[in-house]
Amino acid sequence: MIGKTLSHYRITGKLGEGGMGEVFLAEDTLLDRQVAIKVLAGSFRDDHTAKRRLLQEARLAAALDHPSICSIHELLDAGDTSCIVMEYVEGETLRERLAGGALRQQDALRVGLEITEALEKAHLKGVIHRDLKPANIMLTPEGHVKVMDFGLAKQSAQAEVPSQE
Repeated sequence: MIGKTLSHYRITGKLGEGGMGEVFLAEDTLLDRQVAIKVLAGSFRDDHTAKRRLLQEARLAAALDHPSICSIHELLDAGDTSCIVMEYVEGETLRERLAGGALRQQDALRVGLEITEALEKAHLKGVIHRDLKPANIMLTPEGHVKVMDFGLAKQSAQAEVPSQE
């Protein structure tokens, strides 16, 4: 994939992989910015269920507007490639950070609070993440949280609850 162009995104590197796909770093040649692109793995490219799950992931995550949730830019079908184009988050996963030792108490409290606020926003929109783990939480260079990978998320029947204020 590296060197390939999907629409106006030029793939420049690989960021990671999971059960159903791979995530690549790409250059958005129209807006001159870096993005991350989650692509269905080759074995799932013709799988209609996998494509439906990718669409669901994109829709659920795109409905969530919160500074601690990774933003979705678009869902793209480029030939035989279905993918989600999302915000590129610099930094490291919480898993990588914890491999270097425990967080300081004040950092752990801040990270926990930001994760909780992100999940609260998702839950108010009726979205349950269902795969929250340190590998799906990015920490920016400034130490802020970005919750990633809503691939196993589920839409609940819960509606947004009005404020109690």
